[in-house]
Amino acid sequence: MAAAAAAAAAAAILSQSSSLSGSPRSTALPSPLPCCCYSSSISPYSSFRPIPRRRCIRPRSPRFYVAANDAAKLSEKKKVLIVNTNSGGHAVIGFYLASDLLASGHEVTVLTVGDASSDKMKKPPFNRFSELVSAGGETVWGDPAEVGNVLGSTVFDVVLDNNGKDLDTVKPVIDWAKNSGASQFLYISSAGIYKTSDEIPHVEGDLVKEDASHVAVEKYIAGLSFSSWAIFRPQYMIGSGNNKDCEEWFFDRIVRDRPIPIPGSGMQLTNISHVRDLSSMLALAVEKPAAASGKIFNCVSDRAITFNGLAKLCAQAAGRPLNIVYYDPKAVGVDAKKAFPFRNMHFYAEPRAAKEILEWASTTNLPEDLKERFEEYVSIGRDKKAMKFEIDDKILEYLKVPVAV
Repeated sequence: MAAAAAAAAAAAILSQSSSLSGSPRSTALPSPLPCCCYSSSISPYSSFRPIPRRRCIRPRSPRFYVAANDAAKLSEKKKVLIVNTNSGGHAVIGFYLASDLLASGHEVTVLTVGDASSDKMKKPPFNRFSELVSAGGETVWGDPAEVGNVLGSTVFDVVLDNNGKDLDTVKPVIDWAKNSGASQFLYISSAGIYKTSDEIPHVEGDLVKEDASHVAVEKYIAGLSFSSWAIFRPQYMIGSGNNKDCEEWFFDRIVRDRPIPIPGSGMQLTNISHVRDLSSMLALAVEKPAAASGKIFNCVSDRAITFNGLAKLCAQAAGRPLNIVYYDPKAVGVDAKKAFPFRNMHFYAEPRAAKEILEWASTTNLPEDLKERFEEYVSIGRDKKAMKFEIDDKILEYLKVPVAV
Protein backbone atom coordinates (compact mmCIF):
# COMPACT_ATOMS: atom_id res chain seq x y z
CA MET A 1 0.00 0.00 0.00
CA ALA A 2 2.80 2.41 0.89
CA ALA A 3 4.51 1.73 -2.45
CA ALA A 4 1.26 2.31 -4.31
CA ALA A 5 0.67 5.55 -2.46
CA ALA A 6 4.18 6.75 -3.25
CA ALA A 7 3.72 5.87 -6.92
CA ALA A 8 0.43 7.74 -6.99
CA ALA A 9 2.06 10.77 -5.41
CA ALA A 10 4.87 10.63 -7.94
CA ALA A 11 2.33 10.49 -10.75
CA ALA A 12 0.61 13.52 -9.31
CA ILE A 13 3.90 15.42 -9.25
CA LEU A 14 4.51 14.44 -12.86
CA SER A 15 1.09 15.68 -13.86
CA GLN A 16 1.49 18.98 -12.01
CA SER A 17 4.97 19.53 -13.40
CA SER A 18 3.86 18.73 -16.94
CA SER A 19 1.00 21.20 -16.73
CA LEU A 20 3.50 23.91 -15.90
CA SER A 21 6.32 22.91 -18.14
CA GLY A 22 5.27 21.26 -21.37
CA SER A 23 8.01 19.02 -22.74
CA PRO A 24 10.78 17.83 -20.41
CA ARG A 25 14.43 18.28 -21.02
CA SER A 26 16.30 15.21 -22.16
CA THR A 27 18.28 13.17 -19.68
CA ALA A 28 21.94 14.16 -19.86
CA LEU A 29 24.85 11.75 -19.83
CA PRO A 30 26.89 11.55 -16.62
CA SER A 31 29.39 14.37 -16.31
CA PRO A 32 33.10 13.66 -16.34
CA LEU A 33 33.35 15.97 -13.33
CA PRO A 34 33.74 14.17 -9.99
CA CYS A 35 30.59 13.27 -8.13
CA CYS A 36 29.55 11.35 -5.07
CA CYS A 37 27.59 8.40 -6.36
CA TYR A 38 25.18 7.14 -9.00
CA SER A 39 22.24 4.80 -9.01
CA SER A 40 21.51 2.38 -11.79
CA SER A 41 17.83 2.25 -10.87
CA ILE A 42 15.56 5.26 -11.39
CA SER A 43 12.26 5.42 -9.54
CA PRO A 44 9.13 7.15 -10.86
CA TYR A 45 9.60 9.67 -8.05
CA SER A 46 13.03 10.73 -9.29
CA SER A 47 12.15 11.01 -12.97
CA PHE A 48 9.19 13.38 -13.04
CA ARG A 49 9.44 16.22 -15.49
CA PRO A 50 11.21 19.42 -14.52
CA ILE A 51 10.00 22.91 -15.16
CA PRO A 52 11.58 23.76 -18.54
CA ARG A 53 14.54 25.98 -19.26
CA ARG A 54 12.72 29.05 -20.41
CA ARG A 55 13.34 32.61 -19.41
CA CYS A 56 9.97 34.19 -20.16
CA ILE A 57 7.13 32.87 -18.01
CA ARG A 58 3.54 33.79 -18.85
CA PRO A 59 0.80 33.27 -16.26
CA ARG A 60 -1.62 30.49 -17.08
CA SER A 61 -5.19 30.25 -15.93
CA PRO A 62 -4.80 27.36 -13.42
CA ARG A 63 -2.49 29.53 -11.33
CA PHE A 64 -5.26 32.07 -10.77
CA TYR A 65 -7.55 29.45 -9.21
CA VAL A 66 -4.75 28.42 -6.86
CA ALA A 67 -3.93 32.05 -6.10
CA ALA A 68 -7.57 32.76 -5.22
CA ASN A 69 -7.62 29.80 -2.86
CA ASP A 70 -4.39 30.90 -1.18
CA ALA A 71 -5.34 34.57 -1.02
CA ALA A 72 -8.08 33.73 1.47
CA LYS A 73 -5.53 31.90 3.60
CA LEU A 74 -2.94 34.69 3.70
CA SER A 75 -4.88 36.34 6.51
CA GLU A 76 -5.06 33.10 8.51
CA LYS A 77 -2.71 33.00 11.46
CA LYS A 78 -1.27 29.54 11.86
CA LYS A 79 0.42 27.51 14.54
CA VAL A 80 3.78 26.42 13.18
CA LEU A 81 6.25 23.93 14.60
CA ILE A 82 9.85 24.05 13.42
CA VAL A 83 11.89 20.97 14.33
CA ASN A 84 15.39 22.43 14.20
CA THR A 85 18.79 20.76 14.02
CA ASN A 86 21.33 21.59 16.71
CA SER A 87 24.32 21.54 14.35
CA GLY A 88 25.38 22.22 10.79
CA GLY A 89 24.55 25.07 8.47
CA HIS A 90 20.80 24.42 8.34
CA ALA A 91 20.13 25.54 11.92
CA VAL A 92 20.08 29.18 10.86
CA ILE A 93 17.21 28.48 8.43
CA GLY A 94 14.90 27.63 11.29
CA PHE A 95 15.91 30.75 13.19
CA TYR A 96 15.25 33.08 10.26
CA LEU A 97 11.96 31.38 9.34
CA ALA A 98 10.70 31.60 12.92
CA SER A 99 11.55 35.31 12.97
CA ASP A 100 9.74 35.94 9.67
CA LEU A 101 6.63 33.97 10.64
CA LEU A 102 6.40 35.68 14.01
CA ALA A 103 6.66 39.06 12.29
CA SER A 104 3.70 38.04 10.12
CA GLY A 105 1.58 37.20 13.14
CA HIS A 106 1.84 33.41 13.18
CA GLU A 107 2.36 31.38 16.36
CA VAL A 108 5.72 29.62 16.25
CA THR A 109 7.32 26.94 18.38
CA VAL A 110 10.91 25.87 17.72
CA LEU A 111 11.84 22.40 18.93
CA THR A 112 15.64 22.10 18.92
CA VAL A 113 17.38 18.76 19.20
CA GLY A 114 19.18 18.19 22.50
CA ASP A 115 19.30 20.12 25.75
CA ALA A 116 19.03 23.86 26.35
CA SER A 117 22.04 23.77 28.66
CA SER A 118 24.42 22.15 26.17
CA ASP A 119 27.50 24.01 24.94
CA LYS A 120 26.07 24.06 21.42
CA MET A 121 23.36 26.44 22.58
CA LYS A 122 26.04 29.02 23.40
CA LYS A 123 26.80 29.39 19.70
CA PRO A 124 24.83 31.09 16.92
CA PRO A 125 22.04 30.96 16.04
CA PHE A 126 20.95 29.33 19.31
CA ASN A 127 22.37 32.11 21.48
CA ARG A 128 19.92 34.43 19.71
CA PHE A 129 16.80 32.42 20.52
CA SER A 130 15.88 35.03 23.11
CA GLU A 131 14.96 37.21 20.13
CA LEU A 132 12.31 34.67 19.15
CA VAL A 133 10.90 34.57 22.67
CA SER A 134 10.78 38.38 22.80
CA ALA A 135 8.82 38.30 19.53
CA GLY A 136 6.24 35.95 21.04
CA GLY A 137 7.68 32.60 19.98
CA GLU A 138 8.28 29.51 22.09
CA THR A 139 11.53 27.55 22.22
CA VAL A 140 11.75 24.01 23.55
CA TRP A 141 14.36 21.27 23.48
CA GLY A 142 14.15 17.51 23.24
CA ASP A 143 14.33 14.39 21.12
CA PRO A 144 12.31 14.64 17.87
CA ALA A 145 11.69 10.90 18.12
CA GLU A 146 9.65 11.75 21.23
CA VAL A 147 8.01 14.83 19.77
CA GLY A 148 4.59 13.91 21.13
CA ASN A 149 5.90 13.68 24.68
CA VAL A 150 7.82 16.94 24.33
CA LEU A 151 4.86 18.95 23.02
CA GLY A 152 1.99 17.18 24.70
CA SER A 153 -1.43 17.62 23.13
CA THR A 154 -0.58 20.80 21.23
CA VAL A 155 -1.90 20.73 17.66
CA PHE A 156 -0.06 22.56 14.87
CA ASP A 157 -1.31 23.61 11.46
CA VAL A 158 2.16 23.39 9.93
CA VAL A 159 5.14 21.21 10.81
CA LEU A 160 8.58 21.81 9.28
CA ASP A 161 11.41 19.33 9.74
CA ASN A 162 14.73 21.14 9.49
CA ASN A 163 16.66 18.40 11.23
CA GLY A 164 16.65 14.87 9.84
CA LYS A 165 18.73 13.61 6.94
CA ASP A 166 17.35 10.07 6.88
CA LEU A 167 13.99 8.35 7.24
CA ASP A 168 14.74 6.84 10.65
CA THR A 169 15.20 10.35 12.06
CA VAL A 170 12.34 12.13 10.28
CA LYS A 171 9.66 9.40 10.23
CA PRO A 172 8.63 9.84 13.90
CA VAL A 173 8.05 13.56 13.24
CA ILE A 174 6.14 12.91 10.01
CA ASP A 175 3.93 10.26 11.59
CA TRP A 176 3.24 12.41 14.65
CA ALA A 177 2.36 15.40 12.46
CA LYS A 178 -0.02 13.29 10.41
CA ASN A 179 -1.69 11.63 13.40
CA SER A 180 -2.00 14.86 15.38
CA GLY A 181 -3.85 16.64 12.58
CA ALA A 182 -1.27 18.92 10.96
CA SER A 183 -2.53 20.04 7.57
CA GLN A 184 0.85 20.92 6.06
CA PHE A 185 4.26 19.25 6.28
CA LEU A 186 7.44 20.86 4.96
CA TYR A 187 10.83 19.21 4.76
CA ILE A 188 14.31 20.70 4.34
CA SER A 189 16.14 18.26 2.07
CA SER A 190 19.30 19.05 0.10
CA ALA A 191 20.28 20.03 -3.44
CA GLY A 192 23.20 17.66 -2.94
CA ILE A 193 20.96 14.72 -3.88
CA TYR A 194 20.93 15.66 -7.59
CA LYS A 195 22.92 13.43 -9.90
CA THR A 196 25.81 15.21 -11.54
CA SER A 197 24.85 16.21 -15.08
CA ASP A 198 26.46 17.73 -18.15
CA GLU A 199 23.54 20.17 -18.22
CA ILE A 200 23.38 22.82 -15.52
CA PRO A 201 21.86 24.34 -13.48
CA HIS A 202 19.90 21.66 -11.64
CA VAL A 203 16.16 22.25 -11.90
CA GLU A 204 13.30 20.61 -10.06
CA GLY A 205 12.67 17.22 -11.62
CA ASP A 206 16.29 16.44 -12.49
CA LEU A 207 17.41 12.94 -11.59
CA VAL A 208 18.50 12.33 -8.02
CA LYS A 209 20.80 9.77 -6.42
CA GLU A 210 18.45 7.02 -5.33
CA ASP A 211 20.70 5.95 -2.47
CA ALA A 212 20.84 9.46 -0.96
CA SER A 213 19.21 9.33 2.47
CA HIS A 214 17.12 12.46 1.88
CA VAL A 215 15.41 10.78 -1.08
CA ALA A 216 13.78 8.13 1.12
CA VAL A 217 12.37 10.89 3.32
CA GLU A 218 11.00 12.77 0.33
CA LYS A 219 9.31 9.63 -0.99
CA TYR A 220 7.73 8.83 2.36
CA ILE A 221 6.26 12.31 2.69
CA ALA A 222 4.92 12.17 -0.87
CA GLY A 223 3.16 8.88 -0.10
CA LEU A 224 1.10 10.33 2.76
CA SER A 225 -2.13 12.27 2.48
CA PHE A 226 -1.26 15.63 4.01
CA SER A 227 -3.54 18.40 2.77
CA SER A 228 -0.33 20.12 1.69
CA TRP A 229 3.31 19.06 1.65
CA ALA A 230 6.42 20.42 0.02
CA ILE A 231 10.13 19.67 -0.22
CA PHE A 232 12.90 22.30 -0.17
CA ARG A 233 16.43 21.63 -1.39
CA PRO A 234 18.94 24.26 -0.19
CA GLN A 235 22.57 24.59 -1.18
CA TYR A 236 25.24 26.88 0.33
CA MET A 237 24.13 29.85 2.41
CA ILE A 238 25.43 32.90 4.23
CA GLY A 239 23.88 35.08 6.90
CA SER A 240 24.22 36.22 10.48
CA GLY A 241 23.93 33.29 12.85
CA ASN A 242 25.23 30.67 10.44
CA ASN A 243 27.56 28.28 12.27
CA LYS A 244 29.06 26.61 9.20
CA ASP A 245 31.94 28.35 7.44
CA CYS A 246 31.34 29.67 3.95
CA GLU A 247 32.58 33.21 3.39
CA GLU A 248 34.52 32.98 6.67
CA TRP A 249 36.89 30.47 5.05
CA PHE A 250 37.99 33.20 2.62
CA PHE A 251 38.06 35.96 5.23
CA ASP A 252 40.29 33.86 7.48
CA ARG A 253 43.00 33.84 4.83
CA ILE A 254 42.50 37.28 3.34
CA VAL A 255 42.87 39.19 6.64
CA ARG A 256 46.07 37.26 7.42
CA ASP A 257 47.58 37.99 4.00
CA ARG A 258 47.61 34.32 3.13
CA PRO A 259 47.15 32.93 -0.39
CA ILE A 260 43.71 31.48 -1.21
CA PRO A 261 44.27 27.88 -2.40
CA ILE A 262 41.49 26.96 -4.85
CA PRO A 263 41.31 23.49 -6.43
CA GLY A 264 41.17 23.30 -10.21
CA SER A 265 40.73 26.43 -12.29
CA GLY A 266 38.51 28.38 -9.92
CA MET A 267 35.89 28.69 -12.67
CA GLN A 268 33.61 26.08 -11.09
CA LEU A 269 30.07 27.44 -10.68
CA THR A 270 28.21 27.27 -7.40
CA ASN A 271 25.29 28.97 -5.70
CA ILE A 272 25.56 31.07 -2.53
CA SER A 273 22.26 32.30 -1.03
CA HIS A 274 21.56 34.63 1.84
CA VAL A 275 19.48 32.73 4.38
CA ARG A 276 16.78 35.39 4.22
CA ASP A 277 16.01 34.11 0.71
CA LEU A 278 15.52 30.59 1.98
CA SER A 279 13.32 31.85 4.80
CA SER A 280 11.14 33.98 2.53
CA MET A 281 10.56 31.01 0.21
CA LEU A 282 9.52 28.79 3.10
CA ALA A 283 7.25 31.50 4.51
CA LEU A 284 5.47 31.76 1.16
CA ALA A 285 4.81 28.02 1.25
CA VAL A 286 3.21 28.43 4.68
CA GLU A 287 1.03 31.24 3.40
CA LYS A 288 0.25 29.59 0.04
CA PRO A 289 -0.31 25.94 0.99
CA ALA A 290 -2.43 25.09 -2.04
CA ALA A 291 0.14 26.45 -4.48
CA ALA A 292 3.03 24.74 -2.69
CA SER A 293 1.30 21.40 -2.25
CA GLY A 294 3.06 18.40 -3.75
CA LYS A 295 5.95 20.48 -5.05
CA ILE A 296 9.72 20.35 -4.80
CA PHE A 297 11.57 23.65 -4.62
CA ASN A 298 15.26 24.39 -5.08
CA CYS A 299 15.76 26.66 -2.07
CA VAL A 300 18.53 28.81 -3.53
CA SER A 301 19.17 32.28 -4.93
CA ASP A 302 18.86 32.88 -8.65
CA ARG A 303 22.49 33.56 -9.63
CA ALA A 304 25.61 31.45 -9.79
CA ILE A 305 29.13 32.51 -8.93
CA THR A 306 32.56 31.03 -9.61
CA PHE A 307 35.02 30.19 -6.85
CA ASN A 308 37.26 32.95 -8.23
CA GLY A 309 34.35 35.39 -8.14
CA LEU A 310 33.51 34.57 -4.54
CA ALA A 311 37.14 35.02 -3.49
CA LYS A 312 37.26 38.41 -5.23
CA LEU A 313 34.04 39.61 -3.58
CA CYS A 314 35.30 38.53 -0.17
CA ALA A 315 38.53 40.47 -0.71
CA GLN A 316 36.57 43.52 -1.81
CA ALA A 317 34.34 43.27 1.26
CA ALA A 318 37.45 43.12 3.47
CA GLY A 319 39.21 45.89 1.57
CA ARG A 320 42.32 43.74 1.27
CA PRO A 321 44.45 42.42 -1.63
CA LEU A 322 43.78 38.95 -2.99
CA ASN A 323 46.25 36.24 -3.91
CA ILE A 324 44.72 33.09 -5.44
CA VAL A 325 46.78 29.98 -6.11
CA TYR A 326 45.49 26.89 -7.90
CA TYR A 327 46.26 23.25 -7.26
CA ASP A 328 45.32 19.69 -8.15
CA PRO A 329 44.18 17.89 -4.95
CA LYS A 330 45.30 14.49 -6.23
CA ALA A 331 48.75 15.73 -7.17
CA VAL A 332 49.19 17.38 -3.79
CA GLY A 333 47.75 14.42 -1.93
CA VAL A 334 45.01 16.23 -0.03
CA ASP A 335 41.30 15.56 0.37
CA ALA A 336 39.51 18.37 -1.46
CA LYS A 337 36.51 18.02 0.87
CA LYS A 338 38.72 18.92 3.83
CA ALA A 339 40.84 21.48 2.01
CA PHE A 340 38.03 23.57 0.51
CA PRO A 341 34.52 24.41 1.77
CA PHE A 342 32.71 23.71 -1.52
CA ARG A 343 32.35 20.77 -3.86
CA ASN A 344 35.20 20.76 -6.37
CA MET A 345 32.84 20.76 -9.36
CA HIS A 346 30.03 22.72 -10.96
CA PHE A 347 27.25 22.57 -8.37
CA TYR A 348 24.51 25.03 -9.13
CA ALA A 349 20.73 24.77 -8.75
CA GLU A 350 18.09 27.24 -9.93
CA PRO A 351 14.90 28.26 -8.04
CA ARG A 352 12.62 27.92 -11.05
CA ALA A 353 9.64 26.37 -9.28
CA ALA A 354 9.57 28.98 -6.49
CA LYS A 355 9.58 31.83 -8.97
CA GLU A 356 6.78 30.41 -11.09
CA ILE A 357 4.59 28.72 -8.49
CA LEU A 358 5.08 30.86 -5.37
CA GLU A 359 5.93 34.10 -7.21
CA TRP A 360 9.03 34.32 -5.05
CA ALA A 361 11.93 36.68 -5.78
CA SER A 362 15.52 36.50 -4.60
CA THR A 363 17.09 39.37 -2.66
CA THR A 364 20.61 37.96 -2.35
CA ASN A 365 23.15 40.63 -3.27
CA LEU A 366 26.56 39.11 -2.63
CA PRO A 367 28.68 42.29 -2.93
CA GLU A 368 26.58 44.01 -0.25
CA ASP A 369 25.78 40.92 1.81
CA LEU A 370 29.47 40.04 2.09
CA LYS A 371 30.27 43.52 3.38
CA GLU A 372 27.80 42.97 6.21
CA ARG A 373 29.22 39.53 6.85
CA PHE A 374 32.75 40.95 7.09
CA GLU A 375 31.62 43.61 9.54
CA GLU A 376 30.25 40.88 11.81
CA TYR A 377 33.37 38.77 11.25
CA VAL A 378 35.48 41.63 12.63
CA SER A 379 33.00 42.53 15.38
CA ILE A 380 33.29 39.08 16.97
CA GLY A 381 37.08 39.23 16.80
CA ARG A 382 37.60 36.33 14.44
CA ASP A 383 40.11 38.37 12.44
CA LYS A 384 42.39 38.35 15.52
CA LYS A 385 41.87 34.72 16.48
CA ALA A 386 44.91 32.41 16.36
CA MET A 387 44.49 29.85 13.62
CA LYS A 388 46.38 26.98 12.04
CA PHE A 389 46.31 26.26 8.31
CA GLU A 390 47.95 22.86 8.15
CA ILE A 391 46.29 21.65 4.94
CA ASP A 392 46.92 25.02 3.28
CA ASP A 393 50.57 24.82 4.28
CA LYS A 394 50.90 21.40 2.68
CA ILE A 395 49.39 22.72 -0.56
CA LEU A 396 51.55 25.84 -0.57
CA GLU A 397 54.68 23.83 0.17
CA TYR A 398 53.93 21.62 -2.82
CA LEU A 399 53.38 24.69 -5.00
CA LYS A 400 56.52 26.34 -3.56
CA VAL A 401 54.51 29.41 -2.62
CA PRO A 402 56.00 31.40 0.29
CA VAL A 403 53.76 32.43 3.18
CA ALA A 404 54.40 35.49 5.32
CA VAL A 405 54.94 34.65 8.99
